Amino acid sequence: MQLSDLPSVVDARWLAEHLSDEDVVVGDVRGPNAHARGHIPGSRPLVLGSPPPGADEATVAELAKEVALRLRRHGITGEERLVLVDRGDGMGAMPAAQLAELAGHPRVAILLGGIAAWPGELSTGSVELEPVREASLEPNTRAFPTRQELASRLDDSSLLILDVRREDEYTGRGGSACDPRQGHIPGARRLQVDELFAPDGAPKTADAIRELVGDAQEIVAYCHSGSRSALATLALRSAGYDARNYAGSWHEWSRHPELPLER
Repeated sequence: MQLSDLPSVVDARWLAEHLSDEDVVVGDVRGPNAHARGHIPGSRPLVLGSPPPGADEATVAELAKEVALRLRRHGITGEERLVLVDRGDGMGAMPAAQLAELAGHPRVAILLGGIAAWPGELSTGSVELEPVREASLEPNTRAFPTRQELASRLDDSSLLILDVRREDEYTGRGGSACDPRQGHIPGARRLQVDELFAPDGAPKTADAIRELVGDAQEIVAYCHSGSRSALATLALRSAGYDARNYAGSWHEWSRHPELPLER
């Protein structure tokens, strides 16, 4: 569940109105070089890494501690409202948001449309980071669904497992040759990721997404390797759902013969 009044997805208008707020920090996840070439005024480069393609509960707990260190090195304490900015496709900001949440940051938002949607002037040049020694960050492993969690909740009616792959991947008739097994997680519902987005690449309206998805207390999305499901998670969050991304996705699930599947 969201732990603050900060929406999980904000637009450029919201950010323009709140950019000067003392507790708003803009983290640019495109990398230091891209940030130096042009960035939202007052933002700082924020490099948190990428979610691993597969992880058990012990690995996730260690990752949470490491990401907390990375946040502190970037001057992030957990007390701010953290808005993440990428180039505009969500592929950088959503994974970074998942990692920040895993580290225990309670107030993380993604700028919809990224820097491409920013209507104002851009600043240039490098920004000096000010690391902090103390931070209000307690690991939140819920932010990072594991295969163990999903396997233990296959009969949990409060959880919607959403497969956002193509139909041939879902049915097991197709899929990636690198995966030893084909099919889908038992009970998963399929909704292809592009159905959540408008032709311009932005998420559909909240009403349109809710019409597609219906009522759901909690959603975990997955695809083949976590990229498409990261985008789906962004769209679902923009519609107000409690949505998380299973980063390991089918690439991980298929490699564990003890885990069930359906075809």
